[in-house]
Amino acid sequence: MRGIFVILIMFSVGLGALMFMGAKSSAMVKGKDIMDVRPEGYPAAYFAGGCFWCVESEFRAIDGVLFTRSGYMGGDLDDPSYRDITTGKTGHAEVVEVTFDPQKTDYRMLSEFFLAKAHDPTQLNRQGVDVGTQYRSAIFPVDEEQERIAKEMIEYVDKSKLYAQPIVTTLEPFTKFWEAEEYHQQYYEKYEESNGVPHIRVMLKKDKKR
Repeated sequence: MRGIFVILIMFSVGLGALMFMGAKSSAMVKGKDIMDVRPEGYPAAYFAGGCFWCVESEFRAIDGVLFTRSGYMGGDLDDPSYRDITTGKTGHAEVVEVTFDPQKTDYRMLSEFFLAKAHDPTQLNRQGVDVGTQYRSAIFPVDEEQERIAKEMIEYVDKSKLYAQPIVTTLEPFTKFWEAEEYHQQYYEKYEESNGVPHIRVMLKKDKKR
């Protein structure tokens, strides 16, 4: 039944939404437009949905996504470290910055993908075994247009009844994005390259989606 709802959502939004049907959750699967260096002059979107390792790997499989970075946003402490934010006391969320080519994908598609596929937006201050405000589901729009679109998509996916529970994703003010430590960047890809097998979280997530 859930699969039917996903298809209905993608069909009703338009052909552009079909873009994420081919996105795969394997850490080693990358969209054809992924770059090794963050390009200048392209827009970015900011999403928080639990562990940034998981969310980043999801977005990197989408064509039109050019670059991703894991980091922290929404808190009070300047230049926080991973150790700082894991306390849950700084107010930061684990965030993924998604730089994209608006000629190949757009903010509406990315927001829909985030809500309908990249994570479970019905879990409050957690995502699976990761619990705390740093793992909250949130969108950080960079301007009024992104805010309008994000709000529309939250309401749309919520009303579609894709999930049994209501969406709890929040819209939060855009603040400074603090890039996470290097070892967090593209973590699952690095893990698989080093060990020859996907990270256990990647395999568990794929099983859950099935």
